[in-house]
Amino acid sequence: MSFYQRYVIPRLTHMAMGQKQLLPFRQRVIGAAEGRVLEIGIGSGLNFSLYGAAVTSVIGLEPSPELLRMARPRAEAAATPITLLDASAETMPLDSGSIDTVVTTWTLCTIPNAARALAEMRRVLRPSGALLFVEHGRAPEPGVACWQDRLDPLWSRLTGGCHLNRKMDDLISGSGFRIEALDNARIPGPRTHTYFYQGHARPR
Repeated sequence: MSFYQRYVIPRLTHMAMGQKQLLPFRQRVIGAAEGRVLEIGIGSGLNFSLYGAAVTSVIGLEPSPELLRMARPRAEAAATPITLLDASAETMPLDSGSIDTVVTTWTLCTIPNAARALAEMRRVLRPSGALLFVEHGRAPEPGVACWQDRLDPLWSRLTGGCHLNRKMDDLISGSGFRIEALDNARIPGPRTHTYFYQGHARPR
């Protein structure tokens, strides 16, 4: 792993994910979590302070050692017990049916094999469990989507694997989940980067 990948990308990720305009999306997603939670791709731990009384514990999964180091103080300061796990979402060291809620916030764009990771999320969720998500992805306008496809190879290399053009609702529903609520929104910024999918889904 290069110096850029190990140290620069984690700090760029922290700055990008720390934007104030993202906070309302985080609050809505995290506010719906309950029970034993698995958060996929915790980054620097920006969600940890948002977990409420309905959450008994959180397992925070993150494959980047540098981001785990950045997240550790936030985990220690959180009101909810948080365990940090250095692991890939594609092969989770967790028992099947052991999780009440899976949380992803701007994570599925970066996982190399997102379909496999979603299959793992479905495996570890209890039958009545929920996947709560907010992700950026493919825009509905053909012209914007075309630019996303053009920019994606370079963008992915610069950002450690983030993809602009994944259609998140199709990805989730095609991986054994039933989407029960879905809202789409835009935030200010480049139209290729700012189309959001927010909602919740349950295992089929």
